[in-house]
Amino acid sequence: MHYSFIRFSTIFVLAGLLFTSATIKSHPPKNNFTVIAYYAGSTKDIDQYPIEKLTHIIFSFLHLKGNKFTVDKKEDTLTIQHLVALKKRNPNLKIQLSLGGWGGCETCSQVFSTPAARQEFAESVKAVMIYFKTDGIDLDWEYPAIEGVPGHQYLPADKDNFTDLVQRLRTTMGNKYEISFAAGGFTTYLEQSIDWKKVMPLVDRVNLMTYDLTNGYSTTTGHHTPLYSTSVQKESTDNAVKYLEALGVPKNKLVIGAAFYGRIFENVAPENNGLNQSTKFKHGVDYKGLPEFLAKNKNFHSFWDSTAQSPYMYDATQKLFFTYDDPRSIQIKTKYALDKKLNGIMFWELNNDVPTGGLLDAIDKTVKQYSLTKTK
Repeated sequence: MHYSFIRFSTIFVLAGLLFTSATIKSHPPKNNFTVIAYYAGSTKDIDQYPIEKLTHIIFSFLHLKGNKFTVDKKEDTLTIQHLVALKKRNPNLKIQLSLGGWGGCETCSQVFSTPAARQEFAESVKAVMIYFKTDGIDLDWEYPAIEGVPGHQYLPADKDNFTDLVQRLRTTMGNKYEISFAAGGFTTYLEQSIDWKKVMPLVDRVNLMTYDLTNGYSTTTGHHTPLYSTSVQKESTDNAVKYLEALGVPKNKLVIGAAFYGRIFENVAPENNGLNQSTKFKHGVDYKGLPEFLAKNKNFHSFWDSTAQSPYMYDATQKLFFTYDDPRSIQIKTKYALDKKLNGIMFWELNNDVPTGGLLDAIDKTVKQYSLTKTK
């Protein structure tokens, strides 16, 4: 799940492009390791972060207005313009714009149900890219063909409609612009939402949301962003990667996800230090807020699951369980992606990190150390 929370006139493309499947070409994967930050902050927040350590920033989120991809808030306009200007600091930086997010794609199933609307959307995306001089789109439809936000429409036809949507985007935008999508890292999504064999040749990468695997709807504690499966918890980063590898999805189009936030669960029994116990979700804590949270809650003890390669905490006094990513788990995930020659690693989201000495620095340190060992 991705969470977020000069107005200009709706942009029209003067000359629409006709869609023909004959014009679609397979989009080759890139070879460089990507470090991708989703960003839901404002213009004033981003400058404190070391964006030189990123290859991509994905601004989150924009939404549909009618059938069009639209920027209609002044603050979004200013933030996007500021992100593009960051290329002066990092000339290799790519800026993408994301559609949707958790709760932000309520009309997607309906809008993308007709060819005409899908084409209108594709043309509006290209117009936005040209206007802002951005580098691509990231589709964060949660979720095609399966339930996402309770009450949001989803239909079996979403799966094929998503394929056609991506085809139209690639045909309309050409290879100048990048196309990626945020994919659920859990089995139901992997099996039912996407026609992987048809979609993956058309996109630059898929950003696997291998977090929230234990989430706000969970009734049993577990790791929300584990690297490996355990005997109790099947869902994991490695499980998602192996599933897609078995389908023949190119490894160098797979991006795994890290979480710059954690989840607190309450009413948790002390057995196994709170892991795999009945529970109810309480609230989230972002990484930069963790020191303050722990200062106010002094009875948490830290643990490490050597199978999942994930940290967790338990407070026996308040019966609270905390699942999160820390620098150690982030570095192990990054090395996993490098060892397997995946496309890269992404995270939700940059504004949850501390400006220095945080989780982005842990990723960057691992990438640089890996590069040094490979050149010796």
